[in-house]
Amino acid sequence: MARFASSLSEHPLATHAIGEAVGDVLDGVGPAPDLAILFVTAPLVGVLEDLLAVVHQVLQPTTLIGTTAVSVMGGAREVEEGPALSLWAGNVGQCRPVRLNASQGSDGWSIDGLPAGLTADDTLLVLADPFSFPADGLLQALNASAPGISLVGGLASAARGPGGNRVVLNDDTYDHGAVAVVLDRSTATTTVVSQGCRPIGDPFTVTKSTDNMIEELGGSPALDRLESLVADATDDERRLLSQGVHIGIVANEQRATFERGDFVIRGVLGADKTTRAIAIGDHAPVGAVVQFQVRDAATASEDLNLLHEESAGSQAALVFTCNGRGTYLFGEPHHDAATVHDRTEGAALAGMFCAGEIGPIGGVNYLHGFTASTLLFH
Repeated sequence: MARFASSLSEHPLATHAIGEAVGDVLDGVGPAPDLAILFVTAPLVGVLEDLLAVVHQVLQPTTLIGTTAVSVMGGAREVEEGPALSLWAGNVGQCRPVRLNASQGSDGWSIDGLPAGLTADDTLLVLADPFSFPADGLLQALNASAPGISLVGGLASAARGPGGNRVVLNDDTYDHGAVAVVLDRSTATTTVVSQGCRPIGDPFTVTKSTDNMIEELGGSPALDRLESLVADATDDERRLLSQGVHIGIVANEQRATFERGDFVIRGVLGADKTTRAIAIGDHAPVGAVVQFQVRDAATASEDLNLLHEESAGSQAALVFTCNGRGTYLFGEPHHDAATVHDRTEGAALAGMFCAGEIGPIGGVNYLHGFTASTLLFH
């Protein structure tokens, strides 16, 4: 038996789909694996509890987690916005199941259920509902209490409003909060994040900012810097900039030069022509180094291939890709699944399209958009 197995089914009958997937995984990994993960699309939310019952009865995993997504992947294939389920299982050694909730007080969000004793050697795999659970609050809490820990996972994407998603922990399903498993140092894993952006223009130090407004870059108004960038851009760069301007915040400022993979990518949300400030989807404090970025399919494809060059020989992969990628970005289906599947030489692969992806950059965990965050098992 292999240590890991996965199966994707888009059979129109849910009972046949789960039977097909459980049978494949059981044949591959055997009964009672340490961990099983189930991803289902929106059309199967109503029968999710029945699907879980089959997984428990036949596969009998020690720990089972899962969630709902607009699209799922398995092996080298992706099923976008149609009925499908993807089941993954592995003998990962000891793993601790975690149920997380959040409450908001005068001092901000408080995360309930965080396990004690987490260290930098642990990996926390998280599946969360974006409408009821503040992923940023979890990241802040763990980056402070367990620096160096690897967080990876994604936000459920099957629903457009509160109460429509589901997260699964063993026998229970919830329409709020998050579920997670702690993988300890005995499980050899690597987390890689493909952001699919490339820097454009020059890097600048933030010299004035307030909240999410960058007012000055290198002593000049931020909007002036952006307008100069557009004026000096090539025709191809202008085309990419017209599709959306992004900004990268350097994660590790100790480096002499900055390349792809050194930035945390955030969107440029707008500008104030009076103050000449730009608004971004994060806070860039004074002293931070930033650089404008463009994103396109070629960059995203190259980025994913580069980051997974060292992943050959991995036995399994869990992929959390943005729901803005897929056919929407690449013009054809299966891109991220096929790329990771090829780079890992056919490893057991499953995953979902997310409303936000979690993964580390420069040793610090972030919530991303438009990325592909992958957990590799060696």
